[in-house]
Amino acid sequence: MNANSRKLEPELLDELPPDEPRAIQSRLDLQRVHRVMRSLAILQRLVARLHGKTAPRRILELGAGDGSLLLRFARAQHVDWPEVELTLLDRQSLISTETIEAFRTVGWTVHCLTIDVLAWSREVNKPASAVPRYDLCLASLFLHHFDAADLALLLRGVAARSDALIACEPRRDWIAKIGSHLIGLLGVNAVTRGDAVKSVAAGFRGMELTQAWRDANGPSSRARGNWQLEEFAARPFTHCFVAERRHAH
Repeated sequence: MNANSRKLEPELLDELPPDEPRAIQSRLDLQRVHRVMRSLAILQRLVARLHGKTAPRRILELGAGDGSLLLRFARAQHVDWPEVELTLLDRQSLISTETIEAFRTVGWTVHCLTIDVLAWSREVNKPASAVPRYDLCLASLFLHHFDAADLALLLRGVAARSDALIACEPRRDWIAKIGSHLIGLLGVNAVTRGDAVKSVAAGFRGMELTQAWRDANGPSSRARGNWQLEEFAARPFTHCFVAERRHAH
């Protein structure tokens, strides 16, 4: 394997029962990690790059976890994006009633979809009328969990049922690698420390997600229309990918 290639290893948090104390603490750690990575500010910067003039009404987050990052995003964005119908997808049921109520206080309606994302991606083979569509799909620290074949399936699913994708992933470079080994300075637990190193090794660089999208959504796919793609670094630790269907709005 090329030394610069992605290296995927199972992350412990994905394998622990959701109510295991180490898993609970690690999810709390991730809230702190998102703040250090400036994930909210990066998300806001990326949505500002979208060319659609109409605020999205139906949003899907893939790998939503406990929903805390999207709740912060909703609180920052709800004035410009009112009355959003938000679907939080995760294979574990982690969204608390308090979080759902907090979304409601800013006027966003929440649906929790507990399903494996690859099973969700395969549902695009159903009749189009039976497949819900979204104006915008969001993914944060999620796409790096998948090898090339599964990532292609996921990206086909996104393209078939949404008009835009914004992804914020670990960046696979020396700065992020050093940061992943120093994450213990934040006071996070052993699960988070180990998973951080694995996440960076499985992250992205260059135009890897652009190529993955193009490979997945070629002429034989159900990705309707032409897509505008952007991929770039958001220093110090984040790799960004934006796909937007041209003339979608």
